[in-house]
Amino acid sequence: MSREISLAEVKKHNKANDLWVVIEDKVYDLTKFKQEHPGGEDSLISVAGRNGTREFLDVGHSQEAREIMKKFLIGNLAAADIKKKGAVG
Repeated sequence: MSREISLAEVKKHNKANDLWVVIEDKVYDLTKFKQEHPGGEDSLISVAGRNGTREFLDVGHSQEAREIMKKFLIGNLAAADIKKKGAVG
């Protein structure tokens, strides 16, 4: 996926009906997945529009979960925002 998406753009998608999340510097549109998410909708909504890497890693997602994520990948976090790791989220 070559599309670069800024953190400012991700932050606009912070609602249950428009839910983007950054995980490990990749941007996912999880809007259609929230009802299928085994951890429930609320866990995704709580990280909507921001970097959810810490929460994702803390749960210890399986390789199967990582495979499922691939179909929701919409781009990479913009390089300028990756450099500002402290500001992401």
